[in-house]
Amino acid sequence: MIATFKYDYEYICLKLWKRIQTQFKKQKGRLNVVRKMVELGIRVGENGKLYVGEVEVNDTAIARAAGVDRRVIKSTTKQILENPELRDIFTRIKPVGASLVDVAKILDYSVLVIRSDPHKPGVIASVTSVLAKHNLVVRQALADDPDLIPEPCLTLVVDGKIPTKAIDEIRSLPLVKSLTILK
Repeated sequence: MIATFKYDYEYICLKLWKRIQTQFKKQKGRLNVVRKMVELGIRVGENGKLYVGEVEVNDTAIARAAGVDRRVIKSTTKQILENPELRDIFTRIKPVGASLVDVAKILDYSVLVIRSDPHKPGVIASVTSVLAKHNLVVRQALADDPDLIPEPCLTLVVDGKIPTKAIDEIRSLPLVKSLTILK
C-alpha cells in the first residue's frame, strides 16, 4: 500500500497504462486506438459500440483520429470486451469535460501553461497558492498524463487578468521549469 494519494494517483496512471500496453504490445494499430480512447475518455458499451459520455461515436471517425483502418476499431473493441481487465477499464472510462482554453479570451479568462517535472508533487498546490494570494480564481485545471503525453504540462484557466507580480512569483517557484501565458 502506498502512503499518500498523490503517489497512489501516479502509480495508478502508470499501472493502468502499463497494463494496457501489455495487452496490445504486438498490435500497434490497436494500441493507437486505445491511446485515443484514453485521451478522449471514449468507452466501449456492452454492445461493442463506442461512446463519449452517452453519445455514440462512429467507428470511422475514431479510425481517422487514431490513424488506422475502421476494421481495427472493431477488432480493438472485440479484444477489450473479451478481456475482463480491459473490459473493466474501458466500459467505465469517462471524458473529463470541455476545455475552456480556446474560449478563455472571450470569457475574459487568462491561461497559464506550466511545465515542470510531472512526477514531483506540489506543482498544482504551489502555483494555485500564488494565485490565491493574489485573489485569483482558477476556473479550470488540466494536467496532462505523463504516461500518455511526451511533454506533459499543467494548464490553468484563471478568472481575469493575472498581475505581473503573480506571474513573476510563479516563474520563481522551484518546481516550475517554464511558464507560458496564452493570449
